[in-house]
Amino acid sequence: MQIGVVGLGRMGANISRRLMKAGHASVVWDASQAAVDSLGKEGATTASGLSDMVAKLTGSPKAIWVMLPHGKITEDTIDTLSGLLGKGDIIIDGGNTYYKDDIRRGKALAGKGLRYLDVGTSGGVWGLQRGYCMMIGGDADAVKHLDPIFAALAPGIGTIERTPGREGRDPRAEQGYIHAGPVGAGHFVKMIHNGIEYGMMQAMAEGFDILRNKSSDKLPEDHRFDLNMGDIAEVWRRGSVVSSWLLDLTADAMAKDEKLEAFSGEVEDSGEGRWTIEAAIEEAVPADVLAASLFTRFRSRQHHTFAEKVLSAMRFGFGGHVEPAKK
Repeated sequence: MQIGVVGLGRMGANISRRLMKAGHASVVWDASQAAVDSLGKEGATTASGLSDMVAKLTGSPKAIWVMLPHGKITEDTIDTLSGLLGKGDIIIDGGNTYYKDDIRRGKALAGKGLRYLDVGTSGGVWGLQRGYCMMIGGDADAVKHLDPIFAALAPGIGTIERTPGREGRDPRAEQGYIHAGPVGAGHFVKMIHNGIEYGMMQAMAEGFDILRNKSSDKLPEDHRFDLNMGDIAEVWRRGSVVSSWLLDLTADAMAKDEKLEAFSGEVEDSGEGRWTIEAAIEEAVPADVLAASLFTRFRSRQHHTFAEKVLSAMRFGFGGHVEPAKK
């Protein structure tokens, strides 16, 4: 199957690569010519712009995956594509767009005869090897048409033990992707996923901070322990209740630098955490842990603790997120 991919950053380029490895054809474009040329050398069809991309997509319906930061750049790109594509063609937004923008955008595109899918995409810089977990919103027929694309990008069942009692349910969830509902539902589910991620990361970071400070001179001398953070992270990976990919990433970072001195602890938030708290407020749902984890990120830009260094290490591990330059 052929698909266009706009935006060849940390995830967009690897989405193209994973699709090509599965035998699909990618037509790619990015504002960076170097990124375009790199994918071209790996077998992708390169385009000189959006118009050229649409021209190089054959068959019907045409489908284009937009993998750009949320906001104006995505709005402008989709607006331009809507004037180039034909009735029944499909535009996919795989970035971290706010779900209310999806709902507005989906209605506008439907008025032009175009179909729109919002795909919450999780996997970060590891998606090429591990696959991408996808939460998809939009028209069921469009999702069905693109199933070979989603199946190729998803991780598959792999070695994860199957959940008892799922017989007769949608098998796509076990493969690592779901049709979550109408336009907006995909990014809404991904938004809450990222809000939960904030809370999980914060709990882990605070725990390691408490462990590290057990050697504090504020404690009675016989109550002090000089604990090895890297060894604790490693042993928790092996059969403990808190074992997780986030813990794997933490253990990896601490194996390289137990004190995480390469990280300042200034932790950014990319939007989804804020939107999750806004949704909780709208629904009158208490979200104490998620709200606190978001506010901690705000505070980290004023005062940094070891916990924030752990957060930074995890964010770099799964998404390649680099701390902002020191002012």
